[in-house]
Amino acid sequence: MSMNTQGRQTTPEAITAVEHKTVSGNRGLAQAEKLIFEIGTPRRSGVDFPKLKGVKPRLGTMARTDEIGLPGLSEPETMRHYVRLSQKNYAIDMGVYPLGSCTMKHNPRLNEKMARLPGFADLHPLQPRGTVQGALELMAELSDWICKLTGMPVVAMSPKAGAHGELCGMMAIRAALDAKGADHKRRVLVPESAHGTNPATAVLCGFSIDSIPANDAGRVDMAALRSKIGDDVAGIMLTNPNTCGLFENDIIEIAELIHGCGGYFYCDGANFNALVGRVRPGDLGIDAMHLNLHKTFSTPHGGGGPGSGPTVLSDALAPYAPVPYVEKHKDGWRLVENADGDSFGRMTAFHGQMGMFVRALSYMLSHGSDGLKQATEDAVLNANYVQASLSGEMSPAFGGICMHEALFSDAFLEGTGVETLDFAKAMIDEGYHPMTMYFPLVVKGAMLIEPTESESKAELDRFIDVMKALARRAKAGDAEFFKAAPIYAPLRRLDETRAARKPVLRWRDDN
Repeated sequence: MSMNTQGRQTTPEAITAVEHKTVSGNRGLAQAEKLIFEIGTPRRSGVDFPKLKGVKPRLGTMARTDEIGLPGLSEPETMRHYVRLSQKNYAIDMGVYPLGSCTMKHNPRLNEKMARLPGFADLHPLQPRGTVQGALELMAELSDWICKLTGMPVVAMSPKAGAHGELCGMMAIRAALDAKGADHKRRVLVPESAHGTNPATAVLCGFSIDSIPANDAGRVDMAALRSKIGDDVAGIMLTNPNTCGLFENDIIEIAELIHGCGGYFYCDGANFNALVGRVRPGDLGIDAMHLNLHKTFSTPHGGGGPGSGPTVLSDALAPYAPVPYVEKHKDGWRLVENADGDSFGRMTAFHGQMGMFVRALSYMLSHGSDGLKQATEDAVLNANYVQASLSGEMSPAFGGICMHEALFSDAFLEGTGVETLDFAKAMIDEGYHPMTMYFPLVVKGAMLIEPTESESKAELDRFIDVMKALARRAKAGDAEFFKAAPIYAPLRRLDETRAARKPVLRWRDDN
């Protein structure tokens, strides 16, 4: 089974005359590479261990009797295989990564160097307290930065990522309501422009969902919100800036309405990259908000591994914060591991993601408070530059100024025969990862672009020139060009629906 035979291939007639097949399958420096099961064999190995002598196996009937069947390669072949695979991935280190709502920003190598220092990289969560004093102090200092940047008194550091941070905030709200005996308050208001995990998290915590529509400006419909206020409202889960890349201008009134009926204000902080140093969420009346350290403070979108979603809590929710948390004592730093008082307890086995903690604090210290503020301003400036530059050829979803990301609809493609997905595939041939497509759902054929503060004007101008040229070609009626794309990608266009519904998850020789 070759990778090049999987899925729906573009017809040969659609291939341009410029392209020609090579004997090797390579295209210059773009090396062709098959699956490791196709190029390796179980009988081959880059290492040669002697058979063990005098060792009595203890597996009993569970001992393996046949070859394991995994492919083997020599050391040079192994190196080349994974290098070639790495060259087929797009990365922030290669070019503009315009995914909206994901904050794919540059990750300074200084952060990686710090995260790999002995004492951080090799920590074990069960080490004696006396051997981890530096790590605990780092957690305490990072907590202090987070509280100051958000204007909130308490932060729970243990949540592992965004949705986990949401869960932390909503569990604190549930605990506060239960402590008051407010069993009737189980309805949570969720705007259409909130992140999709918000309603799922609320339901997991035992709440029901009441959706709030957006107005024509892409923000919360305040008339609809006012009509939903009642004594049974537990709170609201609002994303700000919302998934349309817009700041909720009525956020102060929203907070007052929610607090007026005895509810709590949860804010999704995944888009905090647009607020750092400019706005403190605590000043807006927010009671709980998670932060994606791995997005706002470097390490793009989790860095392919664990993220980190610390959750800040207001004075009203601080007594219900989970354990563990760091405290300073006369004999040094220590973790408070046992819940007491009103804390809702522990929500994860250990203490958080140390690698992300180190990277985030390195980012904060190297930028300083003024640098963090500038990063926010540059992110918003870049997004508005993209929106203004493309508005003549593409169709902005909403008018006015955006925040950290620019949202377009597919209205400019109407009548061209080119679909939103076709446009995205053509971007691949131009050497760009497509922006976030079809999200948020409140906009038809959404194209969400977040350039972040990392990109220079020169890099953005290159990207903008490509987008303008593709938009003009689509409007000129060259639908065949877009239907054939991508031509230069390793695998061309695949049947993504079939791949999602009937994935081949296991290698077999008869495939």
